Amino acid sequence: MTRIGVLALQGDFAEHCAALKKAGAIAVEVRLPAELVGLDGLIIPGGESTTLRRLIDSFGLMEPLRAFAAEKATWGTCAGAILLAREIEGQAPHLGVMDIAMRRNAFGRQIDSFVETIQIDQDAQPYAAIFIRAPLIVSVGAKVSVLARLHDGQLVAVQQGHLLATAFHPELTSDLRFHQRFIKLAQECRL
Repeated sequence: MTRIGVLALQGDFAEHCAALKKAGAIAVEVRLPAELVGLDGLIIPGGESTTLRRLIDSFGLMEPLRAFAAEKATWGTCAGAILLAREIEGQAPHLGVMDIAMRRNAFGRQIDSFVETIQIDQDAQPYAAIFIRAPLIVSVGAKVSVLARLHDGQLVAVQQGHLLATAFHPELTSDLRFHQRFIKLAQECRL
């Protein structure tokens, strides 16, 4: 079975673990560098990006995470997408492994959270995306594919090879399509 790690320092890692199990993968909580060994992929969940960065530094995870993301499937959701970005408006990047630029809290505060129906790639079935203090993907590099946009055209899901970023929270829905997509991506990286 496919073993997917979920960075379990802060944020909604438990929800990702539950979704991965429902989607047919083995979910592994990751808190230390040694726990990355033997994983097929890694999810960096939503939470608070500055807090996640501090904890990553405290646990000595920065370079191990960069090395992992250089070779294996890695998915950042919400704050996790910010951590993957090569550029963050108004601040220095964190991991900087994905050729995207992000704007933190692009839609306002927690009270401004919302759900919007989006289309994923060419999938005819709509997807109810949950945005909570969500960031926005403001630009992408030439090797980044756009997977989903809001109704006004703003980018909310992208992929660059084995790297995936979503500005919303797929783990908070019962729709497993993004988790299934990521498991498949992790399996393809293994080959």
